[in-house]
Amino acid sequence: MYKSVYLKKGKEESLKRFHPWIFSGAIQRLDEGVEEGEVVRVFTATGDFIAVGHYQIGSIAVRVLSFSDVEINHEFWCHRLKSALSMRQAIGIADNLHNDTYRLIHGEGDNLPGLVIDCYGKTAVMQAHSVGMHRERQAICMALQEVMGSQIQHVYYKSETTLPFKADLGQENGFLYGGDDNNIAVENGLRFYVDWLKGQKTGFFVDQRENRALLEKYAQGKSVLNMFCYTGGFSVYAMRGKAKLVHSVDSSAKAIDLTRKNVELNFPADARHQAICEDAFKYLDSNSQKYDLIILDPPAFAKHRAALHNALKGYTRLNVKGFEAIKQGGVLFTFSCSQVVTKEHFRNAVFTAAAQAGRKVRILHQLHQPADHPINIYHPEGEYLKGLVLYVE
Repeated sequence: MYKSVYLKKGKEESLKRFHPWIFSGAIQRLDEGVEEGEVVRVFTATGDFIAVGHYQIGSIAVRVLSFSDVEINHEFWCHRLKSALSMRQAIGIADNLHNDTYRLIHGEGDNLPGLVIDCYGKTAVMQAHSVGMHRERQAICMALQEVMGSQIQHVYYKSETTLPFKADLGQENGFLYGGDDNNIAVENGLRFYVDWLKGQKTGFFVDQRENRALLEKYAQGKSVLNMFCYTGGFSVYAMRGKAKLVHSVDSSAKAIDLTRKNVELNFPADARHQAICEDAFKYLDSNSQKYDLIILDPPAFAKHRAALHNALKGYTRLNVKGFEAIKQGGVLFTFSCSQVVTKEHFRNAVFTAAAQAGRKVRILHQLHQPADHPINIYHPEGEYLKGLVLYVE
């Protein structure tokens, strides 16, 4: 049976509220020989069972898989995957002819901390953020095949950059099951090349699907600037929304190439689009053109709390540039995907930027991650994506 972890007195209170993390400072002692990534049973200081989870060296020492004393086996993985699939079917995200791109497993939001699975057509891309999930990858792949049936014919494992560096697992990305280079996925009727081999995250930012659809409604007749465009998702939606011109900017040449391919895939030889490989701040500093509609969707400025102060300064600076580049009566979509930046932090940074730029600004929408990126009510840290749609006078 599993080895045991014992907590210090009183350190079980957060677990009684079903929070799925146990920090290293809460642990009194471990059984001898507990290895990183191993499943452990957790007990209070008085010897009462409280949870079972994956042990890991670091600040978060145990990621809880269950608050019941269960075995982590094939049946367990199938049950959790079925639960996740059922929720997405219930809200119409899975089994949708016009959309075969969605997140099946969202870590703590689906009671599987440390695991992400995104579906792109017949391919599932699995990503582990913990050593425990890395060790279970084959078991999870087998359960995925059973639960998804013919819906998934390929499983690609992409965790080289997400596993703890110090774990020294020698991890390489590759197919666990099947193997297919047909990497075109459909999102709301639009087609996209998904670079699950070398792209960021699982190859595509699935979490902006609904926000891209909202942008499409604002795009008609507008000049659009898509900063940090990555795969050009917002640009392609703006094109379908009948924007008069779309400029896509990213500092990565690979991202610009992929943006061009995705625009060409949906709107071949369309002269409305131009892709520019340049640093965002340099582009905004050197370009005097004003736009009707601007998207600011940068990578996370803060990965941890120590970087929060500088991140907020970065968001303020970026949004000042956005406000300076937007026409009177323009609309600005601005985002933060930094988990440690709260909605209040982000709003304050944007409002500081508006004041510095001397623009009158009204909130049209407050945006967040979509329903296939659910937030565990006991784990508020899972609410990472926040955005504002602003009308700028």
